[in-house]
Amino acid sequence: MSAAPHLATVDLLCAREFPAEHGGSDLGRGGPGYHLAEWAAGGGPAGEAEDDAGCTARQAAEEQCEAERDGLTARLTERWGAPQVFGLGGVLLRAMEYGERIPEPWAYLSAHAPDVYLWRADGRWIALAVSRLDPSRPPALLAAVTEVDPP
Repeated sequence: MSAAPHLATVDLLCAREFPAEHGGSDLGRGGPGYHLAEWAAGGGPAGEAEDDAGCTARQAAEEQCEAERDGLTARLTERWGAPQVFGLGGVLLRAMEYGERIPEPWAYLSAHAPDVYLWRADGRWIALAVSRLDPSRPPALLAAVTEVDPP
């Protein structure tokens, strides 16, 4: 898939005002200080039979999401330079083990992805991730635009 549709969505999220309340939108979900878009890849839940190449549908979907993330990353890097890779494992640990309240969209991102590719532009953070931590859901490409600093 071309990065153009994803790039157009990121541009829309960057241009929009943040909603006053948490909820869904035509592009995904959002709330005070953030927007979040999610694009599911093909493939079903974990545990599917392997194909002839020994690759599960879930693995193929993860690879597709990674390729889409990499394509979009290349386009965003042209604009804003190389991204910072920010690991979310510590954020998830702080929430799960220590009960720390993590602000959105970081709580959602840390529950679904091990890391994000991160840029800072025009006073906002732009984050890309591949959702793969929830075995009950198919992998997905995530994009967040937020004014909330990473925790």
